[in-house]
Amino acid sequence: MRFINLVICVAVLFIPAAAHSANIQQNAVKQIHIGGYIGDRIDLCIEKRVMTEDEDALVEPFRHLTEGRKWQSEFLGKWMLGAVASYNYSRNPELLEKIRKAAGAFMETQAEDGYIGNYKPEDRLTNWDIWGRKYSALALLSYWKLTGDSRALDSVRRLIDHLTGELSGRGVDIAETGNYFGMASCSVLEPVVYLYNATGEKRYLDFALDIVRSIEKEGHSQLVAKALAGIPVSRRSPYPEKWWSYDNGMKAYEMMSCYEGMVELGKVTGDDVLIKAAKMAAQSIMSEEINIAGSGAAFECWYEGRKNQTLPAYHTMETCVTFTWMQFCARLLGLTGDTVYADAFERTMYNALMASMKGDGSQISKYSPLEGRRTEGEHQCGMDINCCNANGPRAFALIPSVACQVNANAVNVNLYVDLDADISLNGNDIALSMRSGCPVDGKVVLNVGPKKSARFALNLRIPQWAGPKCSVKVNDEIIPVLHRSGYLTVDRIWKKGDVVTMDLDIQTRVESSGFCEAVVRGPVVFARDSRFNDGDIDECGVIQKEADGTVRASLTYTYDCSPMWLTMEVPMVLGTDLEDNSNSSAKMVRFCDFASSGNDWAPSGRYRVWIPRTLNMMREPYHKY
Repeated sequence: MRFINLVICVAVLFIPAAAHSANIQQNAVKQIHIGGYIGDRIDLCIEKRVMTEDEDALVEPFRHLTEGRKWQSEFLGKWMLGAVASYNYSRNPELLEKIRKAAGAFMETQAEDGYIGNYKPEDRLTNWDIWGRKYSALALLSYWKLTGDSRALDSVRRLIDHLTGELSGRGVDIAETGNYFGMASCSVLEPVVYLYNATGEKRYLDFALDIVRSIEKEGHSQLVAKALAGIPVSRRSPYPEKWWSYDNGMKAYEMMSCYEGMVELGKVTGDDVLIKAAKMAAQSIMSEEINIAGSGAAFECWYEGRKNQTLPAYHTMETCVTFTWMQFCARLLGLTGDTVYADAFERTMYNALMASMKGDGSQISKYSPLEGRRTEGEHQCGMDINCCNANGPRAFALIPSVACQVNANAVNVNLYVDLDADISLNGNDIALSMRSGCPVDGKVVLNVGPKKSARFALNLRIPQWAGPKCSVKVNDEIIPVLHRSGYLTVDRIWKKGDVVTMDLDIQTRVESSGFCEAVVRGPVVFARDSRFNDGDIDECGVIQKEADGTVRASLTYTYDCSPMWLTMEVPMVLGTDLEDNSNSSAKMVRFCDFASSGNDWAPSGRYRVWIPRTLNMMREPYHKY
């Protein structure tokens, strides 16, 4: 529906989530700075995780062709991808020098035949060899885009040429190499497409198409056919007799990585089938696997995690899965403009991702379960690092690129965080400054400052969690908000001094799963934490809520004086004893945001998101459950 305001000549259009197409201009946001809690965590990750990494130690395995089983060759590539993205955000000259040093030393390890890796010749094309080559290619391509160093692009060309020659020369089908139905190896599709985009050389497009054909063969992962058939991601293959094997088709990280490559290939070829398969896979993941904190997987595999999330499980929410899900959502948001992916990205960012980094920034956890305690992951492959410490910073560095974007003649505002951005739109410079009270309150003030007055659209994401009293004003003019989830587009002539004010009507609500309940405020999940010393955090109880599911909770911003970001007092009737009148009335129980829960990683601590609900037989039939 369109509204015309005759006073300020503003056109307002609410665009449902699935109806908005996108063509994101990658370099249109020239500079952005994120402030507040999220910005502080990004800065801390760069300082403590990216800058402190010993890049030469990551290069060292490539100097020794002695491996035949492990995955040392992924660490350098993952770190460099995070470092380049972090530099693009921070513009830290010391980080740039660190990247240059690593890239130079890395390229020196490339063999004359083009191989980059650490596997013995007789063991190549097995286990994690091609997976490692993928990360080497991605890292060098990112370095080439950053610096324009032609040596890096030539190095990737030689790397991929050697791989295709080796596969052909040995008569090996790429989808029959490595583990997980070849998904780890086939994820090399992504850098192959990028290489084709960079060079225009048809042999790389041919190789990319061959990878997809191999994926789709009978007996292989068939990621396209199975997605289009609506087969859930956790049921793509029989339950494996051996978990870490070729016969496990449920591996979350590697599966999503293949779909990301298919998205990039679909963009090049215009193949809607590849795009549709990726979107259907994402929908399956979102509806059946992603939990309340925005991540999923147990023992790194899909397991119908959404319906099973209240069950304690080993090794849940691997940070590599968290990051890859965020990246998958960001990629589909940029492709489709469907804000369902921005909603998913936001929830993962605030909860699973922020929870993964220790309060002091020194470590990123391998797993961040919904109850228990957080611990440091093991050192892998004989090195002082693991996959998640290498990969986690990529997720933090991804946030600025999603917060606001340029699409055709529009600026998309996707995340409501404190930010200042310099944007180039159709030859005009626009200064965007946002101050957000989310999630403490829903108040947002957005100052729009074009260098020259100009007509363009400002697309404001209306979150799924926004309450019924959500409101938007441009200067003093009220803009109707009719729906949740989608962009509210304000198309007008913008001039310096224009101000958008929003009240997203953020509410504290109860979410239920099985016979458990959890407290959520906007996109932020809350948890009980043993540090409050206010009782047994595993005790059952009933959260006291209104008829509409909202909770009258008392929220406190504690970040400036506490290791916790947000704390909340929630009314609950605890336990099973109603005989004692003192136990039959609601007590105020303290919660903190999930990211802060257990963030000291103390062995004696414990936290919990899902609260077992006490059954009241007088009010509800037990067989209902």
